[in-house]
Amino acid sequence: MDEAIKDLRSVRHFLPHPVPRTVVEQIIDVARWTGSARNRQPWRFVAVTDPDVRQDLSRSGNFALHLADAPLVLVLLSADNGFADTEFDMGRVAQSICLTAHEHGLGTCLTTFHPDDNVRHTARLVAAEPGWLPRHAIAAGYPDPARRAAPTAIPRGRLTTSELLTWIS
Repeated sequence: MDEAIKDLRSVRHFLPHPVPRTVVEQIIDVARWTGSARNRQPWRFVAVTDPDVRQDLSRSGNFALHLADAPLVLVLLSADNGFADTEFDMGRVAQSICLTAHEHGLGTCLTTFHPDDNVRHTARLVAAEPGWLPRHAIAAGYPDPARRAAPTAIPRGRLTTSELLTWIS
């Protein structure tokens, strides 16, 4: 597991190959075991493969553009339950999905839909039932090796353990 976490990177460029339905179902079957506060499991998922819907989803915020080119978009619906720990639980299940997809040879990239107008737009696109909010999505597919490393203005690397960890003994 250590290597899976260390190797996991966001992928925004995919081959056009579809992700088999059985693989998607296996990923969600593993992710559903993710722990949640009081075992509420405040998540539901919508698998989007329709190109027109993926294109429309890509217009749901500045950071959603790559959704148009992903062969699969998993929209994560969170329970609109007012609990502060729901977003924490959503982060946990998103990480489970990304790690499991990685084990299946897929690349993934998390997306946040914001502001709230984009959440409402996305809810209409995926026919979310009342009480469920599509605040996040995961683009998934087989990584395009020709477009592996996109340029970025964000510094690379990680802080050291000693920079992150404080001990009180």
